[in-house]
Amino acid sequence: MGSKGREIIGMDVEELIDLLRRAYCDEWLAYYQYWLGAKLVKGPMKDAVGAELLQHATQELMHADMVAMRIIQLGGTPVTKPEEWYKLTNCGYDAPDDPFVKTILVQNIKGEQCAIGVYKRLMDITKDTDPVTYNMVLQILQQEVEHEEDLQALLEDFELMMRAMKE
Repeated sequence: MGSKGREIIGMDVEELIDLLRRAYCDEWLAYYQYWLGAKLVKGPMKDAVGAELLQHATQELMHADMVAMRIIQLGGTPVTKPEEWYKLTNCGYDAPDDPFVKTILVQNIKGEQCAIGVYKRLMDITKDTDPVTYNMVLQILQQEVEHEEDLQALLEDFELMMRAMKE
């Protein structure tokens, strides 16, 4: 990282790199959870849910790329071993072992809510200390909020359809 770029950061750069490395792990696990869930999902609305999950997977991979590039700009190294992702994750990984539509949606909503919390915290600590990271985190946070909304809307549609089928 350039010396002037490092100079403008008003916080412990190593602490920031550590937080970003954890977010990087979250993004890779989220990518895989979405991607695999899209392939395995079963039940009513599986096509709509699968399409949404694939779109989200693509965006999570983009987030991982953005976070990796920022870690490198700050003079750090992204987590290089996938086996470390689970050790460093903030949000964990819910394996799509039960491929039922509702289960997959609930798992991924939980993941998005965790991601929103992670990026809100990163946004709060970089707001007045690191404008470059702040802007990146804000962009990711906006997409994570959209993901939660998308998944909750699909879950609501599923619940309404199930209720209508009972009537």
